[in-house]
Amino acid sequence: MGRIRVLPDAVANQIAAGEVVERPASVVKEMLENSLDAGASAIRVEAESGGRRMIRITDDGHGMLRDDSMLAFERHATSKLSSLKDLQSIATLGFRGEALPSIASVSRLTLETRSPEETTGTRVEIHGGKMIKCEEAALAAGTILTVRDLFFNVPPRKKFLRSDQTELAHIASLVTHYSLAHPDKTFELYHDYRELLQVTPVASLRERVFQVFGAQVLDDVIDLGTREVELKLPPPHPHAEPVAAEDLVRPFLLRGFVSRPQVQKYNRSSIYLFVNGRLIKDRLLLHAISAAYYNLMPPGAFPFALLFLDCDAEEVDVNVHPSKTEVRFRHSSFVHDFVRDAIRGSLIESRPASALPMPEPPRAQPAAALPYSEFTQTLENARLELPEWRSVLPEPAAGPDGVADADLPVFSGGRIEPRIELPSPAPAAPPVDVAPSRLKVPNHHGGAPAGVQLDGMPSLDVLKDLRPIGQLHESFIIAAGRDGLWIVDQHVAHERILFEQVLKQRAAGRLEKQQLLIPMVVELTASQQIEYARIADELGANGFESEPFGNRTIAIKTAPVDVKPSQIESILFEILEVAERELRGASLDELRRNIAASIACQAAIKINMRLDQTRLDWLLARLAECEYPTNCPHGRPIALRYSTREILKGFHRI
Repeated sequence: MGRIRVLPDAVANQIAAGEVVERPASVVKEMLENSLDAGASAIRVEAESGGRRMIRITDDGHGMLRDDSMLAFERHATSKLSSLKDLQSIATLGFRGEALPSIASVSRLTLETRSPEETTGTRVEIHGGKMIKCEEAALAAGTILTVRDLFFNVPPRKKFLRSDQTELAHIASLVTHYSLAHPDKTFELYHDYRELLQVTPVASLRERVFQVFGAQVLDDVIDLGTREVELKLPPPHPHAEPVAAEDLVRPFLLRGFVSRPQVQKYNRSSIYLFVNGRLIKDRLLLHAISAAYYNLMPPGAFPFALLFLDCDAEEVDVNVHPSKTEVRFRHSSFVHDFVRDAIRGSLIESRPASALPMPEPPRAQPAAALPYSEFTQTLENARLELPEWRSVLPEPAAGPDGVADADLPVFSGGRIEPRIELPSPAPAAPPVDVAPSRLKVPNHHGGAPAGVQLDGMPSLDVLKDLRPIGQLHESFIIAAGRDGLWIVDQHVAHERILFEQVLKQRAAGRLEKQQLLIPMVVELTASQQIEYARIADELGANGFESEPFGNRTIAIKTAPVDVKPSQIESILFEILEVAERELRGASLDELRRNIAASIACQAAIKINMRLDQTRLDWLLARLAECEYPTNCPHGRPIALRYSTREILKGFHRI
């Protein structure tokens, strides 16, 4: 007898379930996507015991005919593909036809559905992959899918599930994600008969962000608007089938919100990514976001981002992972640069300022502790084992060091959470307009003068109007502006000025440098020698002309004009150290920016340095001319604002 045999359908389905059904949230994802594909305008998700005991998803989509409801449980039975050509341009969230048979093979499943074309509906019951009954039922149009006792017949899979709170957090995160992607639909989430989330249709993504996250978040994010770019494909081969000119142009649209650099997260769990409406995790897009914030945010910190990328279906392959959470772009470099430049351009245009009090920066964590998030964007190492259930996303619990748990997606001084409350959400208020405005405050009894600017996102466009008052501890510039009191860190302000100056001169090929009277001989370690050989050309282009001078020794002949001879060796070692630690796989642009940052940091004026009025005026004027005067090249804030409103409140004048 041969060794190779065909697996029984039950075994094959359970193997497929191992790829598709990872946890209760996996069931919710597959069924919720089916509801969206069915044109549902209202989706209700119910769960018991974190989804272990029961998951029910109810929608008002077009439902299924009786014959289709039975055929849907056959492997690879789908209404969304008919040919290989369809696979090359998938426009639906589901398409393989694996989800229903896989889920049914590891649970007790009941499907209740009715198409508007039929007067009665159909109820199908399947336990562990075996059909128990199929009967007519009086049902409303739409579909109700109930999954009970998940993994009841696969005990090893069941024991790997986390606590009810953790599994529910995954479900809540998933429903939150899709509610953001579809602001024109109703989403409800209930756990053990308690309402956790309910959002109704709104006209814009901005209003849905308000519904889910609250008004405070709108003050801390930047609206990208709609960024569009066109990819022009090369003409086909002369002997190939002719293609219309319009088919050689592929538009890419990016919209959404990103946080100001001052909103710093401990992990990537607050990055929400959608491609053509599909929730994904994608290393390419995550890297593009990190690149956009490079030199604007400290290493190890991450922003909040809600991004929607729309493109031609043929430009993205969604058939690369069983759970359909990873994608592959046909023109990956083009997409990466488009997303990076769109985000960075919006940050530069808005030039958002930091406000007092400043949030505590993220604790440093090793890179190994920051894996890419799963489709729920909730990390596996999140400590969600809570003594009692108060909310899907509770207030941060202080750890032994007094710092709130870094992995819980909450908002507190720069941290953002979906606003999901128990026992029921508060009545929704109208969306808040965060555009700057001028409020007239009564002037009687010592009130604020009329016309004082009190509201709006603080912008560093006001730097040019600041009037320096003096220094604090000969380290910080105190300045008065029309919108409040400003404190400017003189070292990082000068660092930003020099950083942008070096980059502009480098780009123009006219970097000012000084010839050393006697070449400076520097000894390197073996690893430094390797890094030097890798970046020697870029060092030379940035003013450090050098050449090998014996074994593990180099001679430096020139240096940038702003660098003192005593700083040359320390700058070189800093560049080599960072290049070895962080930039081995970095782009040339990142390497250039890092070299410029090292030069600027060493050459900038220091703290504990007295500045006269002329230097104070010069420093603020030059800072105002910077492209992005918000943060130093290492991500530290340059200026903090104590707003007029906060000052008036402090003195009980408003």
